[in-house]
Order: sequence, then structure tokens, then C-alpha cells
Amino acid sequence: MVDPEFVPQDGVGIPDALQRLWTPHRMAYIKGEGKPDGDDARGCPFCGLPDLDDAEALIVARGKAVYAVLNLYPYNPGHLMVVPYRHVADFTELTAGETVELAEFTQHAMRVGRRVSAPHGFNIGMNQGVVAGAGIAAHLHQHLVPRWGGDANFMPVVGHTKVLPQLLGDTRRMLADAWEG
Repeated sequence: MVDPEFVPQDGVGIPDALQRLWTPHRMAYIKGEGKPDGDDARGCPFCGLPDLDDAEALIVARGKAVYAVLNLYPYNPGHLMVVPYRHVADFTELTAGETVELAEFTQHAMRVGRRVSAPHGFNIGMNQGVVAGAGIAAHLHQHLVPRWGGDANFMPVVGHTKVLPQLLGDTRRMLADAWEG
């Protein structure tokens, strides 16, 4: 005999005590939508972002050779990427000027992040090649992820969900406003 309390309601499943945190926007990332094919700059999101308005593109700051942009699928609030304007895949292919500005932008992003959100630390790095975890391997980008004690909990491990306490537009505005200050 089936307990009537656990009969599916309107075909949506069996009720349980779990809360659901829906993140349907991540499906585009999971499916790999918007990723460029091969080394072609056409269709590369990092090549197209500088043509957009900063708020629309989530660009925090622009330099001569690189720009800082929020990650559309962040690990934590304030997860930035420093991206060269030039479509280049490998760190060794950067010019001396691009390398210096990428490093300076990363340092400045750390200072700004500390000022506006007081992280306890940072993860900084770049994934070179698909096998190394690069989501968009054809266009080099360096990640800067603010970290706080306790920011990694059971949600990503058990629920495969990251809880972010701030909207991307709010994060971009906060960092962009503090970039020059």
C-alpha cells in the first residue's frame, strides 16, 4: 500500500524534505554553448566582449592590452578574469607588454577585491588547454577567485550547486566603482 502523503503531486515527483535551489542559467555552460570552435577568433566570446557596453559585458576595467571581466559562471562573488584583447591561446605567445599588463591588472584586481569585499585569500591561475580544464582554450584568460574561510561547503559537493550571495551586475558595479579609487 502506498502512503498517500508520498504520492507524486501533478507528476512532479515524490515529496521529500529537501529544498531545491534551481540554477537553470548554468545549463548553457554545461552544454558548452557559446564556446568557439578551434583557434578561430570569430565567435570567441572574449573577442566580442570589448565591443559591448561594460555593464552588459560585465567588464570591470579596460587597459591597453588586457581587460578585467567578471566570470559569467563564477566560483565565488568577484570571480574575475584578466583577458588579453588579442586572440591568443598560450601564455608563451603573449608579448612582453601584454604579460606585464596582465600581471599588473591581476595585482590591481587583488587590491580592489580586498578593499570592497575583504576576502581571506585568492586562487589565481590559468588553465592552458582543454585537458588542463580551460573552458575556452582558444583565448587565454587568467582567473582571480576571491576566497573566504568556509566559502566551500556541502552544496557544490553534494548538490552540485554553488550558492552566490550577489548578482553579477551588482558585483561588477562594486568592483568597477572601486577600480579607479
